Amino acid sequence: MPAEPSVPESDKRVVILNPHPRKISEIFTDEDLERLHQMARVVWAKDEPIPPEELASVREQAYAVIMARWHNFSIAEFPALRAILEVSGRHPSPSLLDYETCFARGIRVLSCAPAFGPMVAEMALGMALAASRQIVAGHVGFLDGSERYLHEGNLDTFTLYDKPVGLIGFGGLARALRPLLAPFRCSIQVYDPWVAPTYLRDQGVMPLSLEELLVTSRVIFVLAIPSVENKSLLDRELLKLIRADAVLVLMSRAHVVDFDALTEMLYAGRFRAAIDVFPEEPLPPDHPIRHAPGVVLSAHRAGSVGPELRRIGHLVVNDLEAMLAGLPPLEMQGAQPEIVRRLP
Repeated sequence: MPAEPSVPESDKRVVILNPHPRKISEIFTDEDLERLHQMARVVWAKDEPIPPEELASVREQAYAVIMARWHNFSIAEFPALRAILEVSGRHPSPSLLDYETCFARGIRVLSCAPAFGPMVAEMALGMALAASRQIVAGHVGFLDGSERYLHEGNLDTFTLYDKPVGLIGFGGLARALRPLLAPFRCSIQVYDPWVAPTYLRDQGVMPLSLEELLVTSRVIFVLAIPSVENKSLLDRELLKLIRADAVLVLMSRAHVVDFDALTEMLYAGRFRAAIDVFPEEPLPPDHPIRHAPGVVLSAHRAGSVGPELRRIGHLVVNDLEAMLAGLPPLEMQGAQPEIVRRLP
């Protein structure tokens, strides 16, 4: 095929590439970065934050901003802006970005969250299996000489096959996890007040109240994004509903759980857990969760697999290419008025 004709530099739209603290090479392949430069006049494109004077010199011409953090800039200062493409994994807080003006002006606010779905889902499944089959505890037993063989080593384990699984949240993470659970023949029940029950049923999952889900699920995946409504949603009283032979898998944000109550219950042996996110990171060395029994811990590693992060840049360039051609973006997650107003 003949090569696409190159666009003269003077005719290209201005795109500010300011991904700090992410590094450009971390999230873009050479090919995707080259595509970006071919379709747009890319400004800054360095691993350091763009200086205010540099931003001021181009913001009136900027068609799109690719950034990890929106630093409370006034949208009025960007009269040509048509897209904000974030590369951190979540939409900017409404306290920093004027979404109402963005919606009124037709500015797309796009999140790279879909790039993280497969990575986090894979880790969630792995951590659920590690906890339910006590894989980590079995390994530690070998290290200290206390390993138990055959049936004796499986007295407190269970397989995932045919077990009821609960998903708290049915967004991108849950939808990436669901096909991974299919081989295990799990019945899947969901609590998500942001999704209509009929839609959930049409997806082949059962909508339940949070209380019902906690009481009946053998494995519970916490996948909800933080909102102003779900701070410590899983409080002490709700955590008490979790069955004693269940595993709680915390993957989205610690914001959703009363972490002190969770820690106490794990020490009391109320249930088991697998945890990838914490209320403070790095976790303080003296935090008691480090030594809680029946828990598998991970240092917020679910979505940080090196080569897979370059999926972020691929989504960014694909959607920007579509927009520059007068087409809608299809790869990244667009901000929805009903959702972003509920973000913290």
